Amino acid sequence: MTLEGTESVTQLAGRVPPSFTLGVAAAAFQIEGALTAGGRGPSGWDAFAEKPGAIIDGHSPAVACDHYNRLPEDVGLLKELGVDSYRFSLSWPRIQPDGQGSFNAEGLDFYDRLIDQLLEAGISPMATLYHWDTPLPLEHRGGWLNRDTAERFGEYARAAGERFGDRVDQWVTLNEPVSVTLNGYALGVHAPGRRLMFDALPAIHHQLLAHGLGVQALRAAGVAGGVGLTNLHSPVRPATRKIGDRLVAHLYDLLMNRLYADPVLLGRYPSLPLYARPWLRSIGRISDADLKTIHQPLDFYGLNYYFPVKVALGPGITPVPADMHQELAKLPFHEAGYPEYGSTGFGWPVAPEHLGVLLQEMRDRYGQSLPPVYITEGGASFPEPDRVTETLEDTDRVAYLATHLGAALEATSPGGVAEGVDLRGYYVWTLMDNFEWAAGYSQRFGLVHVDFDSLERTPKRSFYWYQALSRARGSRQDHTARP
Repeated sequence: MTLEGTESVTQLAGRVPPSFTLGVAAAAFQIEGALTAGGRGPSGWDAFAEKPGAIIDGHSPAVACDHYNRLPEDVGLLKELGVDSYRFSLSWPRIQPDGQGSFNAEGLDFYDRLIDQLLEAGISPMATLYHWDTPLPLEHRGGWLNRDTAERFGEYARAAGERFGDRVDQWVTLNEPVSVTLNGYALGVHAPGRRLMFDALPAIHHQLLAHGLGVQALRAAGVAGGVGLTNLHSPVRPATRKIGDRLVAHLYDLLMNRLYADPVLLGRYPSLPLYARPWLRSIGRISDADLKTIHQPLDFYGLNYYFPVKVALGPGITPVPADMHQELAKLPFHEAGYPEYGSTGFGWPVAPEHLGVLLQEMRDRYGQSLPPVYITEGGASFPEPDRVTETLEDTDRVAYLATHLGAALEATSPGGVAEGVDLRGYYVWTLMDNFEWAAGYSQRFGLVHVDFDSLERTPKRSFYWYQALSRARGSRQDHTARP
């Protein structure tokens, strides 16, 4: 991907509404480091990262970007960037080390400092309560396979709301429950490393129940900000028009999208076709009381979009550990890929037009039940050097962000394919290069380059592009997704 053919900053800025939020996102476990500092307890990801072979090249998250100790410097970068909002996550084990019981004063104080410094810099805080770092004691008791984890999450959400609710403008309960379920409990390539395949599905329901309990807890705490949920969504297409490919594409769409969004937005799980019921039986019977808890009124819905998915019938090659291939051979489908598109460092197809397709699908499926929408993550990794001595010319990332933001704005404009979707903002993933989960430090998504030896931060060309976009769009009227 190159900048050739990409609209200019001025042209794109002219299409950004005055009330539209331009933000940037990050996650606690990926940037904070200080894993044993200030009373923080271990998480499931700490334990997973210690397993031989779990993280590429044995990379450790112990230091990451050392954001915990470099907070003023990083807020300074955010202020220089000129974004409206910063989406960060609270570390549950830093705030409540055991996942229940007492709360850690030093952890709470750290997020007090972060929020206060953001507000002083004129940046709106968007706080995510859970971005994958389950307190290890809860993981030992089953994690998201255990209904009790949802109850404990509600208690944690109440405490966070009471402490920070007067200053946080928007709250996200959970980040990407689909990724936690599929990567963590079904395939085992993320924490907690379980390989349950379709038997992982109870993790869906317990996360959604946690979301509902979290919404109730935040509102009971009297938070001033809007409340929503964020999930990874991808438009799913069959590899061919053959009936087998169409059927497994529908099944994949259920697993990727509808099993999460339907209960939250419609108050019911999607109808399961007969052919899919043997695979999906482990989700079990769901009580009306649980569905009522999950189906809370939301102030916004967050979409994380990275790429579309194409699915074909039968087993195929999937990038997972070799000892998983026998298990994957039991699946009725495989991802067929999009060879017609360019790709990111992760090998993900670069397909900005499919973001418009996703927004259209959300509108068509949920209609008036779809609240205002934020793209809460969008970004790409590309091969980049470990050390730099000058501004990195990451033109691929600039083109990626420009085309994806442009596609979202076009799709939701009058006459666009997703006209009627109330799109409120776009958050770039991510502020700085970080610990990218099982990929360690091998995949760089940041607007800011991080030397993971010296921890020196160096803004890339994409940083200055996003800064210019923010400045070029003119005056902004504050616009939150509150009732």
